[in-house]
Amino acid sequence: MPPGRACDRPVQRGRGVSVVYNRVALIGLGLIAGSMSLAMRRTGLAGEIVGTARSADTRDVAREIGLVDRVVDTAAEAVVGADLVVLAVPVGAMEAVSKEIAPHLAPGATVTDVGSVKRAVIDAVGPQIPDGVHFIPGHPLAGTEHSGPRSGFAELFDNRWCLLVPTPGTDPAATARLRALWEGMGSNVDEMDADHHDLVLAVTSHTPHLIAYTMVGVADDLRRVTDSEVIKYSAAGFRDFTRIAASDPTMWRDVFLNNKDATLEILGRFTEELFALQRAIRTGDGDALHDYFTHTRAIRRSIIEAGQDTDEPDFGRGSKAE
Repeated sequence: MPPGRACDRPVQRGRGVSVVYNRVALIGLGLIAGSMSLAMRRTGLAGEIVGTARSADTRDVAREIGLVDRVVDTAAEAVVGADLVVLAVPVGAMEAVSKEIAPHLAPGATVTDVGSVKRAVIDAVGPQIPDGVHFIPGHPLAGTEHSGPRSGFAELFDNRWCLLVPTPGTDPAATARLRALWEGMGSNVDEMDADHHDLVLAVTSHTPHLIAYTMVGVADDLRRVTDSEVIKYSAAGFRDFTRIAASDPTMWRDVFLNNKDATLEILGRFTEELFALQRAIRTGDGDALHDYFTHTRAIRRSIIEAGQDTDEPDFGRGSKAE
């Protein structure tokens, strides 16, 4: 099993699907783009997959492992003749990349992205897209703490959600075509307004990541607990915080800077909840604690029932901690 891979049973949807795009250009060759390439190959969804990355080392690795059909040195070269362009770069880099590729986009092509923030991407990329090219922001809700061209695997999107955020005036046929690609790669697909997307992700992803980073930082600051003790005696809770906190720092820096309002709103709510729990602990209010934990346990059960995680012991990790 690839490092960090979810332990759900892979779905078989998309097998034998015909080609959806004749040429796909992947700008960025990390976990998401690499997994897209492998998933498209698994299901025969793309005629040719062209890739590029800013780092020469990343391009060399992609060539070495055959991650895509063809690796080129620049984004401008990658998009020539492509009917789908995927921006798989940090949110903070998307404006510059979209400016670079804009003069080279083919009429009728679709440009999408995989960023975790949508309003900022629309504001950065939308104005650069020429007339006659479709721009459909997207966000696959899948990933691991690993990054780089060797981290991808074809099953990453199986039974995971991908949110599409069509902008006003988007051609429904172009949206349906992109939906068909994501469904062919194993995803469940839904559409969502950009601002609502950013609020939802602030709750389900962005703020939990920030809390994880903070908790790991707190452990590092508690000098009464030695570094060796933190590492040696990490129980599941802290261990899972460290897994989340191992995620790509550049990506998460850009997420927080570009989803500032929604993240701060949810952090404010989190602080209120934390104060309430502190008060319950301080005053010995066991009933309040029990009721709160019962409610949150029910949410966990709902996630499992929705097929978005497993109830296997130790989260399916097996007998050895990762």
